[in-house]
Amino acid sequence: RAKSIAAGLPAAKALQTGQELIDDPEVDAIVVASWGPTHEEYVLASIAAGKQVFCEKPLATTREACERILDAEVKSGKRHVMVGFMRRYDDGYRAMKAAIDGGEIGAPLMFHSGHRNPSVPPHYTSDMIINDTCVHDVDVARFLLNDEIVAARVLTARKNSLASDHLTDPVLFIFEMAGGALVDVEASINIQYAYDIRGEVVGESGTVELAETNTVVVKKGGQYGGRVPEDWRERFIRAYDTEFQEWINAAAKGESTGPSSWDGYAATVVCAAGLEAMESGERVEISLREQPDLYKVTAAGPTGTD
Repeated sequence: RAKSIAAGLPAAKALQTGQELIDDPEVDAIVVASWGPTHEEYVLASIAAGKQVFCEKPLATTREACERILDAEVKSGKRHVMVGFMRRYDDGYRAMKAAIDGGEIGAPLMFHSGHRNPSVPPHYTSDMIINDTCVHDVDVARFLLNDEIVAARVLTARKNSLASDHLTDPVLFIFEMAGGALVDVEASINIQYAYDIRGEVVGESGTVELAETNTVVVKKGGQYGGRVPEDWRERFIRAYDTEFQEWINAAAKGESTGPSSWDGYAATVVCAAGLEAMESGERVEISLREQPDLYKVTAAGPTGTD
């Protein structure tokens, strides 16, 4: 199929394997958007080839795989990898971070995050509520609070009757930051009404929260209202475009930007702890390896423009 499409496009060709694509001298940079368990192989090959690589989350599916990527990148002496945590490129989240970093609300104490999907596809499993849904909240919490997560617990509410029998839905994912702030993530994946992303940081002297996405509020018939996004594409399409353009701009100069391999590693470790907490019902402590100097400039909170 790829070869038939390439045949009809100017200067396009289809190669048999990912390794052939990475090794091709005509290829300047790599985008990894394949199935999660293949990410380690392709990211390591891209680093070995000295090419910039954009890797959709997850960076890799296990702590050990992520650590092999960290080791390879550190050994290379420079960053090659940007991980696709697109919320960092959303105007709302960027404005929240600017307010926090600017001291407008004082020191952050709590972050309330909500991730509501109208429904999920048939292949969706309960572990995906942590690995595929809450992983975005994990990263954006580290981004906004500029801190690491040191412990996690998961509480399960009364089951949503609209959810499939095999799903745990909804859940409350709670984690503790190293600096003492608390984060709670409400994940509801069959809430029917819309795709609704919520976020509020409570500081010592004020709060900052995501606004509704409407340009205007309509009032009529004794009511007021506006549109709620139908799905993730409607809510985050601009963030995806901004994210990818910033990666392209950096890759064209042989540089990397935005969420790093360290950020991908931290998210994978936290999500693994979340799954353990969901299974056990207990608080699970989280420990990360010592952070290499390569990542300290952009650790836990790059703006995407560094």
